[in-house]
Amino acid sequence: MNTIAKQLQESFIRMFKEEPLIVRSPGRVNIIGEHTDYNEGFVLPAAIDKAAYLAISLRQDEEIHLVAQDLKENFSIGINSLKPVGDISWPNYIVGSAAQFLKRGIPLKGFNAVLTSDVPIGAGLSSSAAVECATVFALNELLQTGLDRMTMVKMAQKAEHEYAGVMCGIMDQFASMMGKKDHVIKLDCRSLAYEYVPFKLEGIKILLLNTNVKHSLASSEYNTRRKECEQAVAWVKEQEPGIHSLRDVTIDMLNKYVWPRDETVDRRSRYVVQEIERLTLGCQDLQNGEINALGNKMFATHDGLSKMYEVSCKELDFLVDAVRDNDAVIGARMMGGGFGGCTINLVKEAAIDGLMATLKPAYEMKMNLPLTHYISSIEEGTLLINDHV
Repeated sequence: MNTIAKQLQESFIRMFKEEPLIVRSPGRVNIIGEHTDYNEGFVLPAAIDKAAYLAISLRQDEEIHLVAQDLKENFSIGINSLKPVGDISWPNYIVGSAAQFLKRGIPLKGFNAVLTSDVPIGAGLSSSAAVECATVFALNELLQTGLDRMTMVKMAQKAEHEYAGVMCGIMDQFASMMGKKDHVIKLDCRSLAYEYVPFKLEGIKILLLNTNVKHSLASSEYNTRRKECEQAVAWVKEQEPGIHSLRDVTIDMLNKYVWPRDETVDRRSRYVVQEIERLTLGCQDLQNGEINALGNKMFATHDGLSKMYEVSCKELDFLVDAVRDNDAVIGARMMGGGFGGCTINLVKEAAIDGLMATLKPAYEMKMNLPLTHYISSIEEGTLLINDHV
């Protein structure tokens, strides 16, 4: 049991005078495959070594008592009055996950839970999915429900949809629940078929650089991009009835049916078609141990997101361009929806301190914003840390 879990266990015992069950559920990164999920393509996520920890035990009544240890906040609600909470967000991830058991006709009992996490909030590492997966997994253990992991992934996703109000794809919860140490997951967003691809990089770490900016364009432009992709599919489908999404579309089809009609729609859809191909080839690079080839594809992905899909921003572009010619950086790109958040970098571990010593002041002087960073490795998905006593 690590230090975080041990301290959480002690806090829980002090508060509730009993031994809890403790579950660890990680945040995630996505190595390559951005904006491909809603186009029924592939993504390549991995669980990381930063996680949400939930200590939990059942009660004898029908009340849920929650404590967010990091925020020093408490929340209580009755099982019979479960509904989204308006004024504070964090209880929704736990309450929404608990509600999924009732929706499946599974009797729910009251419980006490204490939450702590070292997943940075707002950095695009899916801190909310980590909490949802931890809750579903913990309740499955306590209630002895016997649910399989894929069912729990879908329940956690539903909690995000129904209680947090975010219509996310399935990647975040999937990566948190299904992660495997030293592997990435090639996930087919159409069929949910998946395979583990080895990602054991000797002397290389995942370095996340947080721009500490979130431009207000993010949600409106995201919806616009989805519509542009749908438009491209509709135009191709007029001539090729078997087409259902950009997953099915080829560059030749774009040249024939989309580019002549709208240059912007063509650029958006061309990026997605190229990115699906890049991810497939990137998996082959990993299988062949060709990490530099994968790194080059990450830079190509960033250029596509910046120039073709146009969801980057000057802060993200600055960070990628600043490491592009650095021999210690294997690959870098913006990660997530865009317009802020983090870049993901594959960096030789020995060079990280030196890189940050030059990059941090350069970024802060140019952008007048702080630059924060997180060093991560790839770890197991959701798991039980202790046996409930």
